[in-house]
Amino acid sequence: MENPNNSSKDLPQTLNPSSVSRSSVDATLPDPSSPPTSSGLPSSKSKCAICLDEIRKEDGKAIFTAECSHSFHFDCITSNVKHGNRICPLCRTEWKQVPLFVNDHSAPLSTFPVQNGFEDDESLPHGEEAVSDVPSSGVVATQRQALEIKLLPQVSAVAKSTTRGDFAVLVHLKAEGGVSVSDDDRQASTRAPLDLITVLDVSGSMEGTKLQLLKNAVSFVIDNLSERDRLSVIAFSSNARRLFPLRLMTENGKREAIHSVNSLVAGGGTNIAEGLKIGARVIADRRWKNPVSGMMLLSDGQDNFTLSRSHSHSQVRLRADYESLLPSSRIPIHTFGFGVDHDAELMHTISQVSSGTFSFIEAESVIRDAFAQCIGGLLSVVVLDQVVEIECIHEEGLKIASVKAGSYRNRRSSDGRTAKIDVGDMYAEEERDFLVILELPRCEDESMALVKIRCVYKDAVSREIVRVESEELRIGRPEELTGEEVVSIEVDRQLNRFLVSEAMSEARVLADGGDLEGAVGVLRNRERVLAETQSARGGDGLVQSLSSELSALQERMSSRRMYERSGRAYAFSSMSSHSAQRATARGWPVCGSPAPQAYQTSSMARMVSRSQELGVKSPKPPSAARRDRS
Repeated sequence: MENPNNSSKDLPQTLNPSSVSRSSVDATLPDPSSPPTSSGLPSSKSKCAICLDEIRKEDGKAIFTAECSHSFHFDCITSNVKHGNRICPLCRTEWKQVPLFVNDHSAPLSTFPVQNGFEDDESLPHGEEAVSDVPSSGVVATQRQALEIKLLPQVSAVAKSTTRGDFAVLVHLKAEGGVSVSDDDRQASTRAPLDLITVLDVSGSMEGTKLQLLKNAVSFVIDNLSERDRLSVIAFSSNARRLFPLRLMTENGKREAIHSVNSLVAGGGTNIAEGLKIGARVIADRRWKNPVSGMMLLSDGQDNFTLSRSHSHSQVRLRADYESLLPSSRIPIHTFGFGVDHDAELMHTISQVSSGTFSFIEAESVIRDAFAQCIGGLLSVVVLDQVVEIECIHEEGLKIASVKAGSYRNRRSSDGRTAKIDVGDMYAEEERDFLVILELPRCEDESMALVKIRCVYKDAVSREIVRVESEELRIGRPEELTGEEVVSIEVDRQLNRFLVSEAMSEARVLADGGDLEGAVGVLRNRERVLAETQSARGGDGLVQSLSSELSALQERMSSRRMYERSGRAYAFSSMSSHSAQRATARGWPVCGSPAPQAYQTSSMARMVSRSQELGVKSPKPPSAARRDRS
């Protein structure tokens, strides 16, 4: 890996286009009879490997021919070089001489200094303030409440003499719908701006179609960012380097970011850890911070530099080794496993320890849709740093036995009277459901106050710290119950979600241990029990989705080869989605008219539709892509 702390004396020399010899910059066309490159793309001597346009003498464009004999449009390669990239995009030769762009004085050129660190992020727009990592000391009331709280008991009444050790209370949170307007610029001005770090695998296995689809997907992401958002691009293979600094996505910023992405060339091994390290440094070294931050990590292979999986296949070891590489200021890392050869366990682990999600991109052609769904969420954050506080009310014997919170960190007090859940960020329209399991004592009163909830969060738009409290949840305590006990369908639905997720986890462990038959048996039994539940009989949409996923996973465990190619990744992606209650991509797209994606918000759905409307097209400059949207 190139050392970012190299001093300026070690830098390659630069060439001024006005003084360079014809051996370096030539306006004549190279030999068109040269063979195609190993990537299957047309030869670099007839097409510019960065913009993919033909290099033609009659166009009147200056051409740069490097010491490795590969040629590029002069404007294209200077855009690439000025961000510190001095590696040939085609053969990976490190250039000793690179072009220096000298433009007219009508518009100054942005340049970036030699990297002694990554404290070169572009400042936020005028009037914006740097966002401190230190929380505000005050909690304020605000007329704009971005969160709704609802409490529901498992049943509405329990007999006075009855004790329960597993009484479930549902904590339901729903974020406001955000801004629903058609005009992108207006919507961008009323949402929280984003700092996005993309960490992209460009190892040899990404060569050809995969890399072109990746470029297309990242260009789509860039085009849908606003001028208040910032983006940085990091690429890794055998080593890692930052190709594009954290810059505002103005029209000029987008154009240069897309040039940087289009310069990517596949080659080498897969060093995910180095990519994460550079990403963490970009996050840690920022001088300014937008309210929302996120990282998108894509890989199609196994990390063959960092861990020897033959020595340890332990999830604990994976968590310990990779958690140390994550940014100290915790931001969600949304990971994407591309194809059938990636390390699903590792990608899931990275996402889980960072409060992100893991998506399985089985069909190469839907990579842009997967990125679109993710960015649709990140561009609609309305709640930040949310903590839910649960407090028992009744004083005699009422305790919190456990909290079912999926992948969200939670903790109970030593006396079992209070608990907290770290929920973090929520997208517009997102919902979170947690089950608080209570130890319910006898009671002589006609009713019993169980719990109340407080939520403290930062409003992503106003930046205010907001506190919201629920009413006390009460249930009846009659002498005896009359009629059949009716379980809340909402509580039943969430119990099913937790039980299905647990079944998937158990089946995955059995399958990894070689017991595919036992794994399928666990899933089949859970599917049968699920069908008899109240929410299933009522046709609940989430339960129908859970049933479909159980069936799909059984099919993917029908053979060892099938499991290794797609079953493990499908299981991890499903578990990630249900434990975080957030939409992920997984498996092949369903033909026909499938049920709506579980947990998918309107913002996510709109962005996916926008991606699908574009079809499969080559990356375009921002202005052209913007015309496609309209």
